[in-house]
Amino acid sequence: MPVQKICKILSVEKLNEDAISLWLEAGEMAETAQVGQFVNIKCGEGLLLRRPISICRVDGSKLNVVYEVRGEGTRWMAQRQPGEELDVLGPLGHGFTYPDGKVLVVGGGIGVPPMLNTAIQAPQGAVACIGFRNRDKVMLAKEFEDCCEQVYLSTDDGSLGVHSYVAGIVDTALTEHPEIKAVMACGPRIMLKTVFDAAKAHGVPCQVSMEERMGCGVGACLVCACKTAGGEHKHVCKDGPVFDAEEVAW
Repeated sequence: MPVQKICKILSVEKLNEDAISLWLEAGEMAETAQVGQFVNIKCGEGLLLRRPISICRVDGSKLNVVYEVRGEGTRWMAQRQPGEELDVLGPLGHGFTYPDGKVLVVGGGIGVPPMLNTAIQAPQGAVACIGFRNRDKVMLAKEFEDCCEQVYLSTDDGSLGVHSYVAGIVDTALTEHPEIKAVMACGPRIMLKTVFDAAKAHGVPCQVSMEERMGCGVGACLVCACKTAGGEHKHVCKDGPVFDAEEVAW
């Protein structure tokens, strides 16, 4: 059940030129969060809409979010310091469901942070594929290495790791780890489609965390409505953000 809470900022860390990590004292919000869920953060008094941010990690009553500075709201967040407070609503949305067996977690760009918690919480272990535009955008690689059996890293320009888009290393990971029972992915829509295609070629079920613009974050507005493969419309904020890839109208 989501709660609205004033959360104290415990730490602020810059992960790369655009990405910032915040640890929050979130109480029951952190304690009840499930993998793949997100929180909605109020960004100052002048901005009406909250900003949806995926949950990266939880540690007891502490909750970690990682975001990129992209607009006025996230610029305001980037100016916050430890000891200050944020108005947070969460945990929100429908998250990932673990199969009986090992999982492959896949993240591209800012879709990488939520997959860290998914890997950490995997009951029977995880392999990870993480992709970035270039070496300057890489983040959380060591954290994935600490919790995963193996980490495949790629960059679009080949400046670090494998010179490939994420789908290329997904195919490699599934070939080298036939014991994987599910693929779980987060990132840009075009990336998710290629990851789904790779998973399907190997006969492995795939779950994807979709990105859409959100208004309320709780299903009351229609801003994040998206069409499914069956022709119906669902809310990414409430019915997702995680969907079975077969359900998505690609």
